[in-house]
Amino acid sequence: MLNPMDLLRSNLSRVRIPEPTNRIYKQECCISFDTPRSEGGLFVDMNTFLAFGKDCVGWNYDKTGNPVYLHIKQTKVLVPEDRPLKKPTLMAIGVDGGFDNHEPEYEETHSIVLLPDYVTLPFPSVELPEKVRLAVDAILLAEGAERKEQLAAWTAEKKEVSAYAMNLQQIDNGIMVPSSGWICSKCDKRENLWLNLTDGTILCGRKNWDGTGGNNHAIEHYKETGYPLAVKLGTITADLEGADVFSYPEDDSVLDPLLAQHLAFFGIDFSSLQKTEMTTAERELDQNTNFDWNRIQESGQEVEPIFGPGYTGLVNLGNSCYMAATMQVVFSTHSFDSGYYKNQSLKLAFEKAPADPTVDLNMQLTKLAHGLLSGKYSVPVAEGKDDPNATATTTKSKQEGIPPRMFKAVIAASHPEFSSMRQQDALEFFLHFLDQVERAHAGKPEADPARSFKFGIEDRILCSSGKVAYNRRLDYILSLNIPLHAATNKEELEAFQKLKAEKISEGKEVSSDEIVRPRVPLEACLASFSSPEEIQDFYSTALKAKTTAVKSGGLTSFPDYLVLHMRKFVMEVGWVPKKLDVYVDVPDIIDISHMRSKGLQPGEELLPEGVPGEEEEPNKPVADESIVSQLVSMGFSHLHCQKAAINTSNTGVEEAMNWLLSHMDDPDIDAPISEGGQNVVDQSKVDMLLSFGFQEDVARTALKASGGDIEKATDWIFNNPDASVSTDMDATTSENAPTAADAGLPDGGGRYRLIGIVSHIGTSTQCGHYVAHIFKDGRWVIFNDDKVGASVNTPKDMGYLYFFERLNS
Repeated sequence: MLNPMDLLRSNLSRVRIPEPTNRIYKQECCISFDTPRSEGGLFVDMNTFLAFGKDCVGWNYDKTGNPVYLHIKQTKVLVPEDRPLKKPTLMAIGVDGGFDNHEPEYEETHSIVLLPDYVTLPFPSVELPEKVRLAVDAILLAEGAERKEQLAAWTAEKKEVSAYAMNLQQIDNGIMVPSSGWICSKCDKRENLWLNLTDGTILCGRKNWDGTGGNNHAIEHYKETGYPLAVKLGTITADLEGADVFSYPEDDSVLDPLLAQHLAFFGIDFSSLQKTEMTTAERELDQNTNFDWNRIQESGQEVEPIFGPGYTGLVNLGNSCYMAATMQVVFSTHSFDSGYYKNQSLKLAFEKAPADPTVDLNMQLTKLAHGLLSGKYSVPVAEGKDDPNATATTTKSKQEGIPPRMFKAVIAASHPEFSSMRQQDALEFFLHFLDQVERAHAGKPEADPARSFKFGIEDRILCSSGKVAYNRRLDYILSLNIPLHAATNKEELEAFQKLKAEKISEGKEVSSDEIVRPRVPLEACLASFSSPEEIQDFYSTALKAKTTAVKSGGLTSFPDYLVLHMRKFVMEVGWVPKKLDVYVDVPDIIDISHMRSKGLQPGEELLPEGVPGEEEEPNKPVADESIVSQLVSMGFSHLHCQKAAINTSNTGVEEAMNWLLSHMDDPDIDAPISEGGQNVVDQSKVDMLLSFGFQEDVARTALKASGGDIEKATDWIFNNPDASVSTDMDATTSENAPTAADAGLPDGGGRYRLIGIVSHIGTSTQCGHYVAHIFKDGRWVIFNDDKVGASVNTPKDMGYLYFFERLNS
């Protein structure tokens, strides 16, 4: 038997010294969520630089034969309780100058381990071969791939120095600003006051969407005078960097390096002022922690922590709560639980994975499923458990949660927005996720867990000729409008509007506990989806003319899991996004049996296929004038706006605007609209898409929608996997259209039970916070990033996405 050093020397050919371009994993196992702090530590393969926990490293040896590993183990060290806290200077967590995130300190030890017998040699040691010493030094010095992919530090956007600060004009008009007792010079507001740094006028700030805040006098003054900078009174202290300076032309909070002299001009001695007002950033934070925030997160409630299988929290990687909330609900479904946990072991997924398991979606989904559902990482970590001074009353149980870094890197690889650290829309992420899972199962759709969410939708169009057309498509979510006119508390709403008007006239603000929101029943939202709507200018192939038709919708199949998306975000006049402040009353059990579409009925006659003959009025496409007029009001030319509406099939203003912005430089943008409507599709481009394996009708539709650009057409096809022959409402679709049955989708009864809610707090989907509530083991549970506990007061009326599971009769 060789001694350990000879054994190591005999395996030196399997040791590599990492190059600067190599990705080195040393913070987390590629197959599980074990880290150097786990009981068995972490083993870094010194040939591939992949890391493995104690339970998984043997599988890697069996698969690769690589025997030499660097073992890294971290052990918590005691820190004196009286360690002084440094004051943060950066709005950041876990970076120098940022907030202390109270991370305990760890001591790290290293050794060389040889498999399969776990023969161990100490490191550092001068007796080790030079190649091994160089390789270990390079591994330990390198920035870990995990940290490179996702810097744990979250830094708020830094303020820029204003372009108007250095040469700011100040008017000597004799104004001297007192140190307190300020009032708006145009109304009686005494809060949210801004001092214009050019002329010394004190004016109130902007009016909030709910009527609170100021009366817009400060911004109106800028529009009249053009004086660019104002500072918020009450935020000026001896620490001038904390003062809230706003630049109107730059439309942002800015830095004014000369603020001290700009204030002195109006007699303000900043060293004596006390902070009495919140800065804009603090107010945003405060508004986010108001009623909605407290209610959805169940703040103030004694939430009892829950541990064990299925109750594992997810660490926030920096604005990743949209992903955490969605994945918690997804993995509470039987289809994903079976697909990636019950029916697939970590070992099996690793054996099937390519050489680098960190880039394999199946491996990382299986890793996430086992991390969330096994209970291995859902154990109470008593704060201060290693502190000999801790008592039973000072230790508080919580869990650390697992960081879904590798999963995020894989799922976001094909999506620039999800790979950023910015907040995202949970709905968009959910659809992108299901799309990726479906693609991964392209060869074996029967094994695809995403299918449990998929269903068919059918639109029935009744033409004034009495004939009908049926358009079918497949979808993962049912997106519902919220009809505010169906509110059940109209009397309370009217009383609140009167109270609000009175308060505003008195210069007072409405307190959050006085606000009354509309309450709309979910049945009204479902009814608005099914109810008939008129289509103007529908081209009837039976009448060979434009006419009015009536469209109604229904479902051709009922999925195992029905996801309802509440359209809380709407576009106001002037292209301003607004979140509807509304409650939707959602019952625990719903029955949508009446929403099943029955297809072509006896006695119904389909509209004839085909296009008008040459002697008749050609089917010249017509742009939706409401879309055109909105775009024209933004300053675009009428012809360009018509083309944008036609090329996006009159889908909506946003789609038309996006088309317009990406086609402004098209050589034929000023050419008149052809008789055939969208410019005739170039056959050579159709042939090119056919060579990629796409169908001709889909290729033509994609090229029309993309203005003839092949690259954009390819993207369009991938983003519209269910694209049928035509997205045009004028198309008639016969019985030959794909049905849910053809697609082999799940189907069953229409009774469903509510099992999950993803709620959103904040003014838009791109900011704020997401939280999940899930019905498990007979009770509601809140999943708020790494915090998991029994829900006391589940906010069922405040959801953004509702997940229902079909009840088998």
